[in-house]
Amino acid sequence: MTLPPGPAKPRFVQGAYALAMPLRGLPRLRERYGKAFTVNVPIFGRAVVISDPAEIKQLFQTDTALADNIEPNLGRVLGSRSMFALMGEEHKQQRKLLVPPFHGRRLAAYERIFEEATVREMASWPIGTSFPVLPSMMRITLNAILRTVFGAEGREFDDLRDLLPKLVTLGSRLAAAPIPKFGGRIGPWARFFAMRREYDRVIARLVEKTRRAGDLDDRDDVLAMMLQSRYDDGSPMSGNEIADQLLTLLAAGHETTATTLAWTVERLRRHPDVLADLVAEVDAGGKRLREATLIEVQRTRPVIDLVGRKVRADALELGRWVVPKGYSILVSIGLIHDDDAVFPDAARFDPHRFVGSRPDLYEWIPFGGGTRRCIGAAFATLEMNVVLRTVLRDVTLAATTEPAERWHSRGVANAPGKGGLAVVHRRTAEAAGAAETTRSTQATSRGARS
Repeated sequence: MTLPPGPAKPRFVQGAYALAMPLRGLPRLRERYGKAFTVNVPIFGRAVVISDPAEIKQLFQTDTALADNIEPNLGRVLGSRSMFALMGEEHKQQRKLLVPPFHGRRLAAYERIFEEATVREMASWPIGTSFPVLPSMMRITLNAILRTVFGAEGREFDDLRDLLPKLVTLGSRLAAAPIPKFGGRIGPWARFFAMRREYDRVIARLVEKTRRAGDLDDRDDVLAMMLQSRYDDGSPMSGNEIADQLLTLLAAGHETTATTLAWTVERLRRHPDVLADLVAEVDAGGKRLREATLIEVQRTRPVIDLVGRKVRADALELGRWVVPKGYSILVSIGLIHDDDAVFPDAARFDPHRFVGSRPDLYEWIPFGGGTRRCIGAAFATLEMNVVLRTVLRDVTLAATTEPAERWHSRGVANAPGKGGLAVVHRRTAEAAGAAETTRSTQATSRGARS
């Protein structure tokens, strides 16, 4: 086998190094060993870390019979029928059922819900006083997902809104931790399993309530689509599958989206020229710079560190390397996003690099890639776009000269260390009125053309 070079220290030493230097460790290893190196760390075991676009593309295009999902992942906390736990043909069939609601007409129907959730949350923001936006963004994305994905209302909405943040927060912290030999009967795993049983009971009630309503054809939420969907053999999704996939969609799209929005606020406050251009664009009814800004935020502040595969074949040729069975292959999102050869002057925050162009999806990978690319990428992108547009439309975000916020690991996601501190002021009535007139004129024009 031809493996990249790497440190020869024992696994526990390499693990301690990774914990002590979660952000600087990988760049230092790349400086020493190159764009591919071999490590031996807890959870992942022996692994090859890559950051070369050609090797990433090859890995993402590799047949799942040769390399498939990494085993120590969110699947253990999201359920055995979660997309994160399924392999091969089962994963392919489940993905086929879940893709439709995140594209086309159904996706467009969610825009109003995103805006309403944002306006409702902004009503509680303090004026002229510094506050962290991350908790607000978490509430916005949670409320939006409960309506668009779960189709929840009334008692079930309230129960899930109270339960899910605690369940997902604890689950994200336990995702990379082994379940103890005593089966999780005490400690954090016991608390997690108790919350998971409560979640299953609420979902069972919600499913029954949705079925009894008899209006599945008129609904746009993902739960309604799941209840109507059928596998190729005509069988429906089981109750366990529905519960696991709903939790998966929440876990994958709630905290990560909210964290990216918090990073967006953190970045824009330190780049007042970009912020001013974005406000002018919102008032003019545009979106190109806003779309580019969100792409650049995800490049410079990716909330997920790694995506990867586990080698299932006896050996896997990957570029100049031959990786043996059982090894993990980890794609470092941060290393490729920070590579000057891929993104010139990569350390500079510059949304204009993406205005009028789209990044290569083997170089810009906040949503992963290949058959494991996040199925909710378009959903999350639309949600972030609408939330940012609404914020810039309704409030003035004060710039700051404070140093950039440090990275803080929340388990699965890397968040701004201070939660994305913001200071806002209500926009003047004249500015808001001018923006509304522009939007109304554009809407009328679009209607006349349709």
